[in-house]
Amino acid sequence: MSDTILKTHGLTKKYGNFTAVSNMDIEVKRGEIYGLVGKNGAGKTTLLKMVSGLALKNSGSLELFGETTETGLNKARKRTGCMIETPSFLPYLSAEKNLEYYRQQRGIVNPSCIRESLEFVGLADTGKKRFKNFSLGMKQRLGLALAIMGNPEFLILDEPINGLDPMGIVEFREMILKLNRERNTTILISSHILGELSQIATTYGFIHNGKLVEHISAGELEEKCKRSLKLKVSDTAKAAVTLQNELNCNEFLVLNEQEIQIGAFLDTPETIVQALVKNNVMVADVHQTGLNLEEYFIELVGGMNHA
Repeated sequence: MSDTILKTHGLTKKYGNFTAVSNMDIEVKRGEIYGLVGKNGAGKTTLLKMVSGLALKNSGSLELFGETTETGLNKARKRTGCMIETPSFLPYLSAEKNLEYYRQQRGIVNPSCIRESLEFVGLADTGKKRFKNFSLGMKQRLGLALAIMGNPEFLILDEPINGLDPMGIVEFREMILKLNRERNTTILISSHILGELSQIATTYGFIHNGKLVEHISAGELEEKCKRSLKLKVSDTAKAAVTLQNELNCNEFLVLNEQEIQIGAFLDTPETIVQALVKNNVMVADVHQTGLNLEEYFIELVGGMNHA
């Protein structure tokens, strides 16, 4: 069994003279939660539509579960669930009746999948309530129930938490993590709420103007964005000795004659300052450095815009 679920090479989609996706190379491994990061209009939705078969590519290749032909891709997509933009449901039908409609349309044999999906997303007790009377959160949950109804191995989610209130976002996040951890569902998800994406993604693809500008694991990103304290001191050599001898700290880097960067005591910088002053090292400035996902992305594409 291959570890690669999705692989694209040079994938391109144009609408007239506008190139929505340009030479896109991405690879999603089995078991990952792959987060697509990009501004509105960056090409995220277009990419997901091509993967799910809702849009045709102009050029490049697309491989899904090892399949590359149109016949093979259609077969592979039966192992995939997707929630792209607003799912189309019949307004006067209940949650259960809507899923029953799609179950028959998709030829899913076992009707128990409806109840299982509704229970998973917390909509099992909505009874005869019509879809048109659902809140936004309930509509998003039903969209997820539809996406997972066939128990897919690969799940594609486009801005699934868009418009949800804080509690709804937390609940949706927990469902995504549960799918990944308990069902081993591989997930490709886009979101402009980057702080939320940073709590679930194991891998990131940063997209800008239709191009993939960086592919990075969560561990590598965390290392790049790692929090630390930067101090401006009167004597970095003496500061280094104080850190080692007084605080038993070796997590530091001398940047120059006046600055030292420390990876410990992030929540209690006063401990460091007190030790340094006690040993006749004057501290002119202390501040915390490090980037969150939003700051990293802005710095990444901002640098490109000004290159």
